[in-house]
Amino acid sequence: MNRAQIKAYLDLTKPRIVSMALVTLAMGFWAASGPTTSWPALFFALLGAGLVASGASTLNHYIERDADARMERTRARPIPSGRIKPAHALTFGVYLILAGLAVSLWLVNLLTAFLLLLSAFLYVLVYTPMKRITVLNTPLGAIPGAIPPLAGWTAASDDLGVGGLLLFLILFVWQHPHFFAISWMYRDDYRRAGFRMLSGADATGATTSAWILITATILIPVSLLPSVLGVTSLAYTAGALIVGTALVLVCIPMWREHTHANAVRVLKASIYYLPLLFVCMIVDAFV
Repeated sequence: MNRAQIKAYLDLTKPRIVSMALVTLAMGFWAASGPTTSWPALFFALLGAGLVASGASTLNHYIERDADARMERTRARPIPSGRIKPAHALTFGVYLILAGLAVSLWLVNLLTAFLLLLSAFLYVLVYTPMKRITVLNTPLGAIPGAIPPLAGWTAASDDLGVGGLLLFLILFVWQHPHFFAISWMYRDDYRRAGFRMLSGADATGATTSAWILITATILIPVSLLPSVLGVTSLAYTAGALIVGTALVLVCIPMWREHTHANAVRVLKASIYYLPLLFVCMIVDAFV
């Protein structure tokens, strides 16, 4: 296998999306274990989750190969561009998921392996086909997207716990302004592919922009729930309030002017939000 083929298989796994999932898993692991974090345990948790997420992403490529060929931003992906045969991608994705589940079962715990399997199932077999059926695909897709921090929590504690469920809720809400911004940026592509997005029937962008601002605003009280319920303390509260308010402030121009540039700013701000919230948790653990 040459370098170009290796890169093509790597592209199938959607490395940037998987990296974000692993960051949130590490957030959950840290929140459950704190300064006493077992680095080997965290490594195996990340390895198992990374393999499963990579496999799910690959199967998403396989299922959406025809739609990807119709979208400008995705037609160069490995399958529609002809760099990888569909059958090879299918096999690769299944093996990645099986490998990740094996690592999680043997080296982490059963509960975490189940959550990773559930996430892959919902992403590949529920969210992916629902993109063609209903605009509710975004909240449906937010469920598997919110599982990694919960899986991180269970990897450290072997228990769901209030903290893990709160992290799940935070990630569930966060994904809405994040993906609504993406859907507005690529609304024409999604329409060509036959995907049912909120932005697809929103000629002016007013509805999509309103939901971006609404869900970003909801994220502030939701992100403060760990402190309200005693999972975190003052340092996290202050940090979460600051980064949440900053995200809302970035969303306001999008609400006023529904431009591509403003959507890009919302997307970037939402990406920065998660690692900053993670830093707040780390600081809180040492204060």
